[in-house]
Amino acid sequence: MAQTDFDVDYLVIGSGFGGSVSAHRLTQKGYSVAVVEAGKRWRAEDLPRSNWNFRRWLWRPLLGLRGFFNIRWFRHVLILQGNAVGGGSVTYSNTLLVPKRSVWEEGSWAGLADWQREMPRHYDEARRMLGVTENRILGPADYALRDIAEDWGCGDSFYRTQVGVFFGDEGEPAGKRYSDPYFDGEGPDRNSCIGCGGCMVGCRYDAKNTLDKNYLYFAEKQGAEIIPEMRVVDVKPLGGEDGRDGYEVTAVSSTRWWRRQRRRWKVRSVVFAASSLGTQDLLFKLRDSGSLPKISDQLGKRVRTNAESLIGVRLPKDADMDKGIAIGSGVYLNEHTHIEATRYPEGSDAMGMLVTAMTRGTEGPARILVWLKTIFGLLLTKPLQGLRMLVPFGLAKQTMIFLCMQTLEGHIDMRYQRRWYWPFSKRMVSHGERIPAYIPEASDFAQHAAEKLGGMAGSLLTEVLFNIPATAHCMGGAAMGRSAEEGVIDYRNRIFGYENLYVCDGAMLGANLGVNPSLTITALTEHAMSHIPAKAQVVEVSGRREAA
Repeated sequence: MAQTDFDVDYLVIGSGFGGSVSAHRLTQKGYSVAVVEAGKRWRAEDLPRSNWNFRRWLWRPLLGLRGFFNIRWFRHVLILQGNAVGGGSVTYSNTLLVPKRSVWEEGSWAGLADWQREMPRHYDEARRMLGVTENRILGPADYALRDIAEDWGCGDSFYRTQVGVFFGDEGEPAGKRYSDPYFDGEGPDRNSCIGCGGCMVGCRYDAKNTLDKNYLYFAEKQGAEIIPEMRVVDVKPLGGEDGRDGYEVTAVSSTRWWRRQRRRWKVRSVVFAASSLGTQDLLFKLRDSGSLPKISDQLGKRVRTNAESLIGVRLPKDADMDKGIAIGSGVYLNEHTHIEATRYPEGSDAMGMLVTAMTRGTEGPARILVWLKTIFGLLLTKPLQGLRMLVPFGLAKQTMIFLCMQTLEGHIDMRYQRRWYWPFSKRMVSHGERIPAYIPEASDFAQHAAEKLGGMAGSLLTEVLFNIPATAHCMGGAAMGRSAEEGVIDYRNRIFGYENLYVCDGAMLGANLGVNPSLTITALTEHAMSHIPAKAQVVEVSGRREAA
């Protein structure tokens, strides 16, 4: 197919960290780009004031819930993810950390490139574009974390998080309006952070460095077309089976029950950037349907979660733990385990429906019995505190939420199959050994915090009842490898078995990072895009080949 027959050169599926970086760098190189995003486009004034507004917070469009936050339940894990123009950046906690150097020597990507030499410059560029800086607003939860860490003997590990937030000039009032502070006047104007704690419910004050204010902003400015509320359902090669002649991409409306709008594009290349889960799900369907039958059997293998646990301490009614930014600080309990102080804004208590009293012990019926004994004991001896642990209202203001993450190896697998209770269709299901839902050292730390602050430690209900941890950091599943026998993509993010197909999202990650993965996804996508030549060079080479 002649190059002029393509509707666009590149179609990017998803507008999160990988998709936005891809769109910006490809348009910068002279390519025409379309970005298809299942979620909605949000303006600051449209964001919900609290996460009790399920219609604007949760993403279940066929149920009329058209927000930006999605919860997917699997047998092994509860996965939290964002759906919006700008992907997870709309609802994530702003935290942008570089993982330990050792992660590049582990997992499926070890030895594929000289990562220690190549990645620092891409991390630097990612940090510049995302406006990464040290947190300047410590709230009550951050100061409490520092004091508890001192008691625990790890106070010297306390750190302020590196975040994508605009804080304004020192000494100036919070909420002040500034002309573009990042890109020499080429970017959007911004407001400085007021420390309301609302980052994960969507920043309504224009201080959070979401992707629509940097990478995606410039991609659109350079000509990329952003197509919201559309879901890609098919990608199949044109002409040759390996995709050298391009692809036909089909998408349908993601927010309608019937009369779904259907669009098709003929494109030279496709970038899958629909989040780790979204990309795995789509690639499974494309392989199963025969559109892309050569996708590696490694698809769905080694899905990682940062070995997380969500715990917390609920304090007396006069607590004020919602002030600050979503994740303002952290400490290291040991070499492999660190805890971050996390918060929602006052009134956003919906996640409290998943919280219960701290329950120790390993998984299984024994832990459930311990939980029941704990609840009944509290109701008998401390009825008011016991009831407060069972009622979500007031949770955001009164609770220190601890996000615990570990760098220890551990993973599950995803498969695409029919379920025994619904044999009419296939879907992704999790397999493998359980990811630990109980981290003893983190629970010990939370219990100590509760005793020191006069509160009550809490656990996630799904961890206690079902041994299912929650994570906002699903990684892997279409990871890098040396060949199709070891991975789904190569070290330049190209899908094995096809030309001009890329994976640029959390699915590509080949090891447990132990930190929030957004910055690494951004940097690795910068790395992938750096290997794609400018369009002018491609046209020039193609012209010479035809002349010869």
